[in-house]
This record gives sequence, structure tokens and C-alpha cells, in this order.
Amino acid sequence: MADLNLLNNLAELYKVFADFTRVRILYALFEEEISVGQIAERLNMTVSAISHQLRTLKSAGLVKYRREGKVCLYSLSDDHVKTIILMGIEHITEEKKYE
Repeated sequence: MADLNLLNNLAELYKVFADFTRVRILYALFEEEISVGQIAERLNMTVSAISHQLRTLKSAGLVKYRREGKVCLYSLSDDHVKTIILMGIEHITEEKKYE
């Protein structure tokens, strides 16, 4: 049996993916690093709302940022994040074939 702490951490990670806005932000970061303002514009949301969700994503280790002057550019923390999302999409798409 897996370590209970490990399983709890896994459950916490998946909770982060349970929010539609956070998934949209992650998907927006698939190809390039972009600023909070650019994310807000693409998702038609406020900068404040995006910033709030980015804090959660950063705390979960799913996004990282770097400063370029006064601007923070966000990107996926690593390829695992992209893989998790793509595997979820593949699973959902595959499931529909059998309905």
C-alpha cells in the first residue's frame, strides 16, 4: 500500500485541477510563457481573478514565473503538467467512443 501522505498529496494535486478556470490557465500556458494581463485577455477575465488562481497554481508547483522588468511571465513548471492535462483529454475523448 502506498504511503498515506503520498496519496493525500496526490489528492490535493488533483483538487487543483478540479477548477475550470485553473485548467484554462494551464492550457493557455501550453505553448509560451505569458503575462497575467495576457492570460486575463485570452480568458476574458480580470487580472485580479487570474492572479488569485495563479497563486494557487504556483503553490501547487504547477506554474512558475520569471521577471522581465516589471512584468512577470508565467509558464508551466515542467512537462509533467502538460502530460497530466493531455492524458486527461485523451481519457475523456477515448471514453466517449464507448458511450
